[in-house]
Amino acid sequence: MARSWRLRRTRRPRPPRRPRPPRRPRPRRPRADPVTGRTEWPGDSPDSSRAEKELSPQDPAERARAICLRLLTGTPRTRKQLADALRKREIPDEVAEEVLSRFEDVGLIDDAAFADAWVESRHHGRGLARRALARELRTKGVDPSLIQEAVGQLDSEQEEITARELVDRKLRATRGLDRDRRLRRLAGMLARKGYPEGMALRVVRQALEDEGEDTEGLDEPF
Repeated sequence: MARSWRLRRTRRPRPPRRPRPPRRPRPRRPRADPVTGRTEWPGDSPDSSRAEKELSPQDPAERARAICLRLLTGTPRTRKQLADALRKREIPDEVAEEVLSRFEDVGLIDDAAFADAWVESRHHGRGLARRALARELRTKGVDPSLIQEAVGQLDSEQEEITARELVDRKLRATRGLDRDRRLRRLAGMLARKGYPEGMALRVVRQALEDEGEDTEGLDEPF
């Protein structure tokens, strides 16, 4: 009996794939910096700390510019804050003054806008009153006239509304305490946030009355 043989197909080996050539990055076009007018070429990163360190120590203006851009990247800052930072890094005063003035000219430093935004954020976010807001802006070196304009956005009526909201949120935590301790705790909280003593006492007394507390004799300053 004859044997039948199966013929196996032999696959031809595929030719090796040719490696694709690496993609060439598109060249970045240089751009003119709004502060100095200097053309920045690809690879320049003046807003990084590395760029600050690599700048030539013989060019304090470039170092000052890099420091300011890096600090302004995260959050707005006042002119005084930036001036203090330049002084700590031993930038000559005349160079710092020139760079900061240029930043103001192009709108990268705007103390008036900073003060307005600070009042809006800290009043609605933390419940701070005008007195506390003005104190914070003074520590940041904002001009007194700009502080006056910024805190002028708030009036006594708005302050009292916010004070009532603050007391309402803290009122439950004081339940179980005697009346005088509740008064001191709530009024002290408002005082730390910059509310006038008379307003704080009036707001706390009204809140306690709404809960049925006897408020006789609470007209005295706390």
